[in-house]
Amino acid sequence: MSGKGYQTLLDCRRRGFLLRAHGFTVDQIAVVLSLDHEVSSLRLYRYAAGLTAAQVVAVFNDLDPSGTASLRESRLYDYELWPGGGRRPSARTLQRLARIYGTTSDRLLADETHTDRGRHDPAGLPA
Repeated sequence: MSGKGYQTLLDCRRRGFLLRAHGFTVDQIAVVLSLDHEVSSLRLYRYAAGLTAAQVVAVFNDLDPSGTASLRESRLYDYELWPGGGRRPSARTLQRLARIYGTTSDRLLADETHTDRGRHDPAGLPA
């Protein structure tokens, strides 16, 4: 894996590690990352968790109790384009992704991480 996307992930991993050390939650990290990265909430949470698409797909498929899950990286990327494009993930998919990212499924679809970049509520961040 190389290129700009991977460099972005590495930067987000570094920043996420530092923010977690200061007590930030994954939800708060996603908001901070949204200030610099105009991507969907699903991608922001993957960045906040510091995971590659391949890592998410592997864990996602392992979490299926029936062993029949077959999420592919290309489908994850398609989900991460939604709502501006791509496909909306099912409720079950959102629940599993939320479990992987350490948040709730409604936060993965929440548009609050994409509000006007200057109007974030400081009450959502640690003092």
